[in-house]
Amino acid sequence: MKFVKDVNVSGKKVLVRVDFNVPYDEHQNITDDTRIRSTLSTFQYLLDNEAIIIICSHMGRPMGKKVPELTLAPVAKRLGRLLGQKVNMAPDCIGDDVKRLISNLSKCDILLLENLRFYAEESDNNDDFAKELASFCDIYVNDAFAVSHRNNASVVAITKFAPLSVSGFLLQRELNYLKKAMDEPHRPLVAVIGGAKVSGKLEALKNMLKRVDKLIIGGAMANTFLRSMGMNTGSSMVEENLVEVAASIIKEAAETGVNLYLPVDVVAANHCDAKAEVKLVTAQEIPSDWMALDIGPASSLLFSEALYNAKTIIWNGPMGVFEIDQFSRGTLAMVESIANSYALTIVGGGDTDVAVHMAGESSRITYISTGGGAFLSLMEGKVLPAVAALQKTAS
Repeated sequence: MKFVKDVNVSGKKVLVRVDFNVPYDEHQNITDDTRIRSTLSTFQYLLDNEAIIIICSHMGRPMGKKVPELTLAPVAKRLGRLLGQKVNMAPDCIGDDVKRLISNLSKCDILLLENLRFYAEESDNNDDFAKELASFCDIYVNDAFAVSHRNNASVVAITKFAPLSVSGFLLQRELNYLKKAMDEPHRPLVAVIGGAKVSGKLEALKNMLKRVDKLIIGGAMANTFLRSMGMNTGSSMVEENLVEVAASIIKEAAETGVNLYLPVDVVAANHCDAKAEVKLVTAQEIPSDWMALDIGPASSLLFSEALYNAKTIIWNGPMGVFEIDQFSRGTLAMVESIANSYALTIVGGGDTDVAVHMAGESSRITYISTGGGAFLSLMEGKVLPAVAALQKTAS
């Protein structure tokens, strides 16, 4: 790939694709601006080199319709405050009005286009939509790691029409961290994988099994593995069609010398609710009409000891239903263990990021990825479509 630092941007119209899909409250106040802050190095570089900056992003899932609640206007205000200068807001992302606004921009001006997903053509990877976006710029910069696993017009098709396509600093940083951790890790390398379903992370499990020294599995997906070992998991979430697959992963880990860790105790409840009755039981003793909703303290201690000598840790997915206080302790204990380690620590996945921030430990994690699906795709060993598109233009 070519990188933004390798090209002359002075006086050039630079279209930067970012992921500013940040959470709003009911008053359209931004409640977490991490994704905005993560792109500041790219924008600061462009400003220092007197580029004309045009920004495009999506927000939410408007399904190709103009939904006022999903406007990017609050983002323009926050970005302007962070950069210390005005960020102009366009009324649309394509069309004659946008072209007029762009034609009037001068060096170091910034214009944020309206939500790309107000047009279904964005998600459809439509060439005509991408061509119009590309017509706005001299240089296209992809700094949207979090959507680079999608075949969207603003990250894939656009590279066919932009005069020059390069990577921004955030995309470069994300790829470098994961490449280093996956391909050239300091060992022992430990992968911690949690979340609800084995099916959503099966390819990541299989790929990481070939790379890691230790594999820790938690969250509801651990129930399927416990069931494969013949344990009664009560009414816990179990993917029955993947019980045999789980058993084969356990077998492969044993045959290849990978130490695989599963919960030895769980926090069980009669239903998934903040007011539910709760019991702490061993993994073998889940009552038949109860469900496992978090790992227990013995599991937390076991996992912490497994992480003790790690040199590289990759984590994706919580250990339980951490949004409910009484089922959050396992996930928060995992955050603490990873934060206290001496390893290179990389955390990815929306829920996992939230847990780290909830625990107040973000400053002690080496790198927190801005992507969930894109992060998981890299764990699966895949080349992201947007990255492949950039590589194609550079060849």
